[in-house]
Amino acid sequence: MTRVERVASRQTPATIGMVHLGLGAFHRAHQAVYLERYRQRSGDERWGLCSANLRSNLALVARLRDADGRYHVAEHADSEHVVLREIGVLREALFTGCDDAGEWGRDLAALLQRMDSPEVRIVSLTVTEKGYFLNPASGELLSDDPAIAHDIAHPQSPHTAPGLLVEALARRHAGGMPAFTVLSCDNMPDNGKRTRRAVTDLARRRDPALAEWIAREVTFPCSMVDRIVPAMTDADVARLRDLGVDDPAAVVCEAFSQWVIEDDFPQGRPDWQPDGVQMVADVAPFETMKLRMLNGSHSLLAYLGALENIETVFDAVRQPEFTALLRRYLHYEAAPTLAMPEGTDLDAYAEHLLARFANDSLRHRLQQVAMDGSQKLPQRWLQGALQRLESGGDVACTALGVAAWIRYTAGSDLHGNRHALDDPLAETFAALHRRHGDDAGSLVQAFLALDAVFPAALAEYSCFVDNVENAYRSLHRQGVTATLADIDNLIR
Repeated sequence: MTRVERVASRQTPATIGMVHLGLGAFHRAHQAVYLERYRQRSGDERWGLCSANLRSNLALVARLRDADGRYHVAEHADSEHVVLREIGVLREALFTGCDDAGEWGRDLAALLQRMDSPEVRIVSLTVTEKGYFLNPASGELLSDDPAIAHDIAHPQSPHTAPGLLVEALARRHAGGMPAFTVLSCDNMPDNGKRTRRAVTDLARRRDPALAEWIAREVTFPCSMVDRIVPAMTDADVARLRDLGVDDPAAVVCEAFSQWVIEDDFPQGRPDWQPDGVQMVADVAPFETMKLRMLNGSHSLLAYLGALENIETVFDAVRQPEFTALLRRYLHYEAAPTLAMPEGTDLDAYAEHLLARFANDSLRHRLQQVAMDGSQKLPQRWLQGALQRLESGGDVACTALGVAAWIRYTAGSDLHGNRHALDDPLAETFAALHRRHGDDAGSLVQAFLALDAVFPAALAEYSCFVDNVENAYRSLHRQGVTATLADIDNLIR
């Protein structure tokens, strides 16, 4: 029998003080939850939320509008305990992407007007790594990308998150208004610094004086966010209906949640600390810990599990071979690359992660984790692997993960089942597989030569190249389970 704790929302905030770009499930289960908890505890009505979808899912925006912005979050500690939390902080839901008729910017004017409002003091975003249009390896703005090229040519009708930020800040600058704070909540190292670079580089192509004003006046604090939020399934919807919640905008997530933010908000911010937000001077150690340990482990499960036709994180960690791989990776490859504040217990953190992955109430699909690998792997695996190699350590787990990812990009598992490949470089990967076919050595070397993904210095370590090639061949020859059991023999 599931024990259900219900937390209702009460008053509606009077003022919108924060705009969020990226009205996805993670935002609704994370940043919006913290704002709701703060609002209910403090009674402060100045921090109502406007959230906008930039690319897709007009239907979600319509559902939220029909519900006056209210929806539910189901927080699962396990299959026997769930907190059903009603969220009422969302005052406005907007859509600026491409609609079913092929038209862009349905609510663009309303969003820019909202961002130009003097009451708005923070603009946050969760648009995934590719939404910043930065080269994953170099951090440079992808100025040749068609979406960025559009924003350069048509700055007042932007299609991208950096373009929206530049246009909104340009309006505030022209009107003599103070700048809002830009708060990235995406899983990237130095996410605030990378956001600053994307915005100022794009602004510089429009007006150097505007770029200088942004660099001088706009703060871009880094943050670290953590909560496992699987994509909703029909089974999740049915479970919620059994609990009396018929809400097409609901999300499910784990009970655990963490938010660490650099405290740099000149125009003010909510007093989040009593609600669990950690305000710090430097978020980098926490950010790197989460990316390399939690997200790095997730990616290992995603690519190796997908090759074995395993559907979810929970299904994978139930198998002892996968749990043993994660323990080895966490304790001996990821943790040694981290420099954490005194008192941080990385061994305990690693074991807590494994317990979270084993939450039987979440159906976190590996295909969801696997998407956009070209954007994620530099932060999750490759920078740590390079650091580990420079110190003389081995990176057998990472090499195996890279081999599995390369094989995953072929678009099928080891049993011939096809899967969709959702990645900005999907066409590049398909061309490499066609060109090199079954030649493991040339295929691996061609992938490692992709400077949009791999640091050039990594391929200079012949031991790493050999390990990836050995792992790739082993996956084809022995399969996933036997390769995991034989991982020590893959090291050269």
